[in-house]
Amino acid sequence: MDPLLISRLRNIFDDVHQSVCIVVHTNPDGDAIGSALALYGLMKKIGFEDLQVVAPNSYAAFLHWMPYNEQVIIAKKSEQAANEAIKKAQLLFCLDFNGFSRTDQLAKHLKKSNAFKVMVDHHPSPEAGFDLVFSDPSASSTAELVYEAIESLGLKDLIDQSIAECLYAAIVTDTGSFSFSCNNPRTYDIVAELMRLGIDGAAIQRLIYSTYSLDRMRLLGYCLSEKLKVIDGHQAAYIGLTKQELAGFNHKEGDTEGIVNYALSLKGVNLAAMFIENDDHIKASFRSAGEVNVNLFARLHYEGGGHQNAAGGKVYFGMEEALMHFEALVKKGAHK
Repeated sequence: MDPLLISRLRNIFDDVHQSVCIVVHTNPDGDAIGSALALYGLMKKIGFEDLQVVAPNSYAAFLHWMPYNEQVIIAKKSEQAANEAIKKAQLLFCLDFNGFSRTDQLAKHLKKSNAFKVMVDHHPSPEAGFDLVFSDPSASSTAELVYEAIESLGLKDLIDQSIAECLYAAIVTDTGSFSFSCNNPRTYDIVAELMRLGIDGAAIQRLIYSTYSLDRMRLLGYCLSEKLKVIDGHQAAYIGLTKQELAGFNHKEGDTEGIVNYALSLKGVNLAAMFIENDDHIKASFRSAGEVNVNLFARLHYEGGGHQNAAGGKVYFGMEEALMHFEALVKKGAHK
């Protein structure tokens, strides 16, 4: 990491009496939560007392096992507490996002804050508004950058098993269990270091991927048997779920996590999408293989973004129109 950036970060860490708030993006995934909780655990060990973690909304239950999870303030459930944590913060860590809009209702409070803002993220094209930026799109995950920062600060000895579990879970989820975005040997070097601290990789894998409820398993079956559609001749497939359909399977936060990857696993498909109806918009998730750039596709057509092969966005149509719109874009080659 850049020695100048690390020097500035070291100066920040010297003042343990600051009020600190760690913020993650909306619909936080394993990388966002794991990175935030790992940083929380580290800063607690350093001696920071006034320390908060804020997420815009709830996240999947299969991430709740992580150490320090009980410290997370969910803004949609505790709006006043979340806003107050940001308002009083002298130091803000913005993890796994590179633009304030990725935090939905928290964005206006983050922009208004006079706190020193540190961004740690691995998505391309970071936006302005941060005071210190650690950005590397080649990294497997934000957690990898958090680990690199800890090591560069000379604080690696403070990484205990709990912190290591959070970092490992973050890397595992953002690489799809090391199936993508992990061609850099450094990723495996970091994982090896975490393993040496006594974490149980097999147990963490079970906690993340083998905790399906019966409703969630049946929802997956419904998606694959009834909702999966292939756009013939265009190497694309998609799934769309309405609020009514979700309610029929007692949908809970995180139940649709990873389903879009099943569409991408079809032979000959290099673009997969999933559309999920919410109260005021439809959430769009995209996955791709090879040179299909869904980051650009999401930025241009869905007010979103992400990585080349994994991105997301939103649309404000009804479901039928949203699916027709996606098909039309694919058929005219907008994703190529």
